[in-house]
Amino acid sequence: MKRIIDLVGAVAILVVFSPIILLAATMIQIRMGSPILFKQLRPGLHGKPFYIFKFRTMIEKWDENGKMLPGKYRLTKLGILLRKYSLDELPQLINVIKGELSLVGPRPLLMEYLPLYTKEQARRHDVKPGITGWAQVNGRNAISWEEKFQLDVWYVDHQSLWLDLKILLLTVKKVIKKEGVSAKDHFSMENYRGKSNNQVKNIN
Repeated sequence: MKRIIDLVGAVAILVVFSPIILLAATMIQIRMGSPILFKQLRPGLHGKPFYIFKFRTMIEKWDENGKMLPGKYRLTKLGILLRKYSLDELPQLINVIKGELSLVGPRPLLMEYLPLYTKEQARRHDVKPGITGWAQVNGRNAISWEEKFQLDVWYVDHQSLWLDLKILLLTVKKVIKKEGVSAKDHFSMENYRGKSNNQVKNIN
């Protein structure tokens, strides 16, 4: 049933938002050039890797030594706008149609995080990851990693179609209010490094 809802929902959202998707793609091409989409390897169900798609929000920019600058210096004004309203996430509907993502589930993070999880935290991969999830409607990037993982595991233990519907409705509210987009003192979220979170890197 959840797979059917994912397919119907993803196709419906793509149709409804097709003008916005086309406009966003056109503006990215004009302002930032190709590629329009950003893709990155992420862990899916049971940690199986897949490529996630998003609209590109950053440009390539290096310092005088030829080293790529941190994300906060490469994020464009258009990128900020796309992230502000979560429009950069729309291409992930392709992942939903392909069966790699669900509309609702724990967010797929970076592959490099897999060995850093505790056994309990790793349970977040017992279900298919999602575009939005319980952690996203309860703080998103404004809460700690530990709180985020606790919420993810709670979802694994309590998932239901009714809970998914609640999360989807809360997601719309969060997007409209633009809540939890950034962590305190960071443009997105600190990189997870186990017990030491001291490196900044965009993951969401």
